[in-house]
Amino acid sequence: MENTAKAVMQTRFTTLSPDQTIKEAVRILQSASKEYGRRVFGMMVIDEEDKLVGMLSMYDIFIFLRPKHIEIWGEMDDIDVAGLIENALARAATIRVGDIMTTGSISITPDTNLMMIVDIMIKKHVRRLPVLDGKEIIGIVFISDVFDYLLEKFME
Repeated sequence: MENTAKAVMQTRFTTLSPDQTIKEAVRILQSASKEYGRRVFGMMVIDEEDKLVGMLSMYDIFIFLRPKHIEIWGEMDDIDVAGLIENALARAATIRVGDIMTTGSISITPDTNLMMIVDIMIKKHVRRLPVLDGKEIIGIVFISDVFDYLLEKFME
């Protein structure tokens, strides 16, 4: 178990459905943060057969909320930003998780070495990895848990 996903994975986790709205997903993220006593910024998305179909993170929500041509705004003086956030949030409220989630999720096994996990997280720019035993979801590894584990090892 030492130095593998088993050592750091969370076995209590909340999931989302692709049919839930983004507004519902945000409520669930907030509720999970309170329940687990830590900020939860992303979750696994599973279908009705408990199969992993994607991940939804704050980053996915930001990408959806971000105006399409924001990169040129610094060059424009006539942009009216009043109500911009409110309009984007109202638009996102009814969008389904399945429409903006990241698909093709990378997963690991309980025996995946922590250095391999670090490598995957760095190369793929992910902060959480589902842990699967075959097709069954048994946990999730958060980058913060890997970091905390390595800090403790470093101080031994």
